[in-house]
Amino acid sequence: MVDLLQKLQTMNTVLVHQRHEIAELIGYETRNKYEILDESGAAIGFAAEQQKGLLAFLFRQFLGHWRTFEVFVFDQNRQVVLRCVSPFRWLFSRFEVYGSHGDLMGTLQQRFSIMSRRFDVQSRNGAVHFEMVSPFLRFWTYKFMRRGVEVARIEKKWAGILSEGFTDKDNFRLRIEDASLDQSARALLLAACLFVDLVYFEKKAR
Repeated sequence: MVDLLQKLQTMNTVLVHQRHEIAELIGYETRNKYEILDESGAAIGFAAEQQKGLLAFLFRQFLGHWRTFEVFVFDQNRQVVLRCVSPFRWLFSRFEVYGSHGDLMGTLQQRFSIMSRRFDVQSRNGAVHFEMVSPFLRFWTYKFMRRGVEVARIEKKWAGILSEGFTDKDNFRLRIEDASLDQSARALLLAACLFVDLVYFEKKAR
C-alpha cells in the first residue's frame, strides 16, 4: 500500500478541504480537521488537531493560533505520517514538522512583513528551502520562491458566502511547479497548507 507521502511524490496538485463544524456558526472555535484530496477529489488522507478537553477548548477560544497545539496528518489507513507542532508564540508563529518516526523534517517560520504575508520553509538544520510571500492585496495566493524562481503555490479557493462569512471552512489548492522536489520538501509544502489556514484564516467566526 502506497502511503500518503509516497503519493505526494508523483502529484503536482493537492487539495486541502477543511471539514465543516456546526459550532462555528455560533462563534465557537472547534478542533481543526481537514481532508486531503487528489486533483480528482478522491481522498488520500486527512489531518486533525489533537488537543481535547476543557483547557484546550478555552485556549482555542482566547489564544487562537498563538497557543501550543499539534496537528497530525494521517494516510487512508489512519497511520500518522506527519506530526506538526506549534509552540506557544506571542509573535511570529512557528510550525515544526516531524515524520512518523519522530524525526524533524523541517519548520515553517513566520517572518515580519509589512502589507504582505511571509514565512520561511526551513530544512531540519535551519537552512531556508523556500520563501513564501503573499503578494500585496492578494491574500488568497501564497507563492513559494527559491532563488527568485517559483517552485509551488497555495491558492485559497472560495467556499461560498455562508462558509466564508460564518465559519472557518477553507479550501486550498497546492500546486507544485518544480517536479524535482523531494518527498521531504513536498511534505513541508503540505504542512504549509495547514499553516496558512491556522495562522491567517482561523477565527473568522469572531
